[in-house]
Amino acid sequence: MSMLSVVVPCYNEEENVAPFYEELMRHTSFLDERQIELEVLYIDDGSRDGTVKEVKKLRERDERIHLVSFSRNFGKEAAMYAGLENARGDYVVLMDVDLQDPPSLLPEMFSYMEQGYDSVATRRVSRKGEPPIRSFFARMFYRLMKRISRTEIMDGARDYRLMTRQMVDAILSMQEYNRFTKGIFGWVGFETKWLEYENVERARGETKWNFWRLFLYSLDGITAFSTAPLMLASVVGVLFCVLAFVMILFIIVRKLIFGDPVSGWPSLVCIILMTSGVQFFCTGILGQYLAKTYMEVKRRPVYLVKENF
Repeated sequence: MSMLSVVVPCYNEEENVAPFYEELMRHTSFLDERQIELEVLYIDDGSRDGTVKEVKKLRERDERIHLVSFSRNFGKEAAMYAGLENARGDYVVLMDVDLQDPPSLLPEMFSYMEQGYDSVATRRVSRKGEPPIRSFFARMFYRLMKRISRTEIMDGARDYRLMTRQMVDAILSMQEYNRFTKGIFGWVGFETKWLEYENVERARGETKWNFWRLFLYSLDGITAFSTAPLMLASVVGVLFCVLAFVMILFIIVRKLIFGDPVSGWPSLVCIILMTSGVQFFCTGILGQYLAKTYMEVKRRPVYLVKENF
């Protein structure tokens, strides 16, 4: 008999644990017709509220509920990785507990899997309810990634994705510490069907993703799946060398033809500040890649488990 594993990362989501379970149960009756078992894995990412207690209450009602609780907050990427590692199903689906990933799409997603797809992924066609500036920078990020990376990262893509065991195993084989799952999905390949839907706002509570965290997350994505910033630093260095050579020729010609009039110091200061800024910018790019390499070679575990059942 086949099994579907539902992986649900949680961080301070005690008020959403039970509502998500109830909504999921309402839309998984189709599994009985296909003789597919169900397991639900709540991955507690070091929550400081009653998330674990709420999951334990559900466990008393339903033995298909499982918990993996971290020793501290390791981030959503670690939670998704832990869920995929602990999932036993022939099919695995990643879903957010705040109901922004509608369980009502699951029957349609399964119908596409039966047509031979390895993965059914979702993407939002609108960002209703998000701050305009956040939506703008999100769209810019996806456009930038399309230009600088060979890995397909779909605009508006969610982590909500149904996958075969073969694809899950391929993802788990990428044991890097600095994880950017949206990029990993595209890198491993496999035939994917995209489902579009209107944005759904959180059922309860507030998002844990502020602008600054999203910005840092986008930097992780860029450094994980593109070396274009390193090329940019090299190109800028070459351009400044060429510019310096041209300016030397200009000064020599001016000296020979017009003499050597004294230039103002403000222009000199501006040039120094500009070149210094470019140098620091390029050094910062190198530092980002060096920092990622440093974390990788340490070989620290992606997460540590405090409790599981």
